[in-house]
Amino acid sequence: MTRIYKKIVIGLAAVGPGLFLIGYNIGTGSVTTMAKTGAEHGMELFWALVLSCIFTFILMVAYGKLTLVSGKTALNNIKHEFKYGWLLAMYILIALIIGELLALMGVMGIVADLVQEAIRLLFNERIVGRGWIILVLATALYLLLWFGKYKTFEKVLTVFVIFMGLSFVVVFFMVKPNFSVIAQGLIPGIPDTPGAMGLVAAIAGTTCSAAVFIMRSTVVAEKGWGIGNLKEEKKDAAVSATMMLFLSGVIMAVAAGTLHVMGLKLDNTVEMIQLFEPIGGNVAAFILILGIVGAGLSTIFPIVLIAPWLVADFSGKPRNIHSTQSRWLIFGAMLFAFGTVFLEQRPPALMILSQAFQAVILPAVAIPVLLLLNRSKLMGIHKANISESIGVWAVVLFSLVTTWFAITELLM
Repeated sequence: MTRIYKKIVIGLAAVGPGLFLIGYNIGTGSVTTMAKTGAEHGMELFWALVLSCIFTFILMVAYGKLTLVSGKTALNNIKHEFKYGWLLAMYILIALIIGELLALMGVMGIVADLVQEAIRLLFNERIVGRGWIILVLATALYLLLWFGKYKTFEKVLTVFVIFMGLSFVVVFFMVKPNFSVIAQGLIPGIPDTPGAMGLVAAIAGTTCSAAVFIMRSTVVAEKGWGIGNLKEEKKDAAVSATMMLFLSGVIMAVAAGTLHVMGLKLDNTVEMIQLFEPIGGNVAAFILILGIVGAGLSTIFPIVLIAPWLVADFSGKPRNIHSTQSRWLIFGAMLFAFGTVFLEQRPPALMILSQAFQAVILPAVAIPVLLLLNRSKLMGIHKANISESIGVWAVVLFSLVTTWFAITELLM
């Protein structure tokens, strides 16, 4: 057992940046989107998830490689390598921070709703105010960020990600989904129903997120990797993208094999718990709550680090989350966590808005890395080869299509 434990620890340590981004990527918005897709269309849109994960892998490798070769992080490269690059870098910085603050309000609101539901199940219909739940969670996270270091965050996120993954797998078998329906739905297609293309855009937005790629360069640099870690960086990206596909696929399959078969639909995360409770019982509902709360908390962690890391990236200064500026930025982000207590919008609505922000930023993130990877002066012998260029070109086209879907859906 000790040897197995050591192997697991060594394996996880090798994919630290990947775990960080899995924690960010698989959050409450992703859970709701995948479950909603599975409930309404079975596994028919699974192809969109596969495609999104492939493109996520391509762009993660691209930004990681750019950072390892150039020695500079994403925004710093964009700022200095293009004429008026500082304008594009500033746009990305501001848009990402606004999008992530909206996401933080949505995620924390959903997590608070789920914790409230868990307390109700455990303590005989006892209701605790969402504001108090958010206060406890925000305080605990702020203290961890105040005293912790990046390696500590990796360990905490490792726990969250493992716990989240096991919870979804356990619930998958507990609710006994209809495997024949799941298998039949794996045939690719686009349902001829209103909102289907919007779900394709949502799947892409929650998986192939602009923030993931900008943060990728930062966490690779934070890991201390250099030019000698190019193969390791690619392996890490592959593990990360594969885990994203597996976890998101399991969530979609749970809904496809149960809710879709029963003709049930869902619109938010808490509703999912209430629908699964009669199918798998209180135990399944509680495990699902724990898994989604783990997903939410693992997302909040990177979100509150985005502002200080992006500001350091843009300015070219050392990343120090214990600096006065970083602590104030993190404190300001934590105040936004209370947004759903005071706003009329429910958390899922805020999540949709934040995902729309991510969709329209993706082309601004994909196009610069394509140009930078093909600069001989910057990349030297590591300049992008034909397959890498084709891959990033495919991501650019994909980003333009999904942006169009997202804007069209929002204007309808």
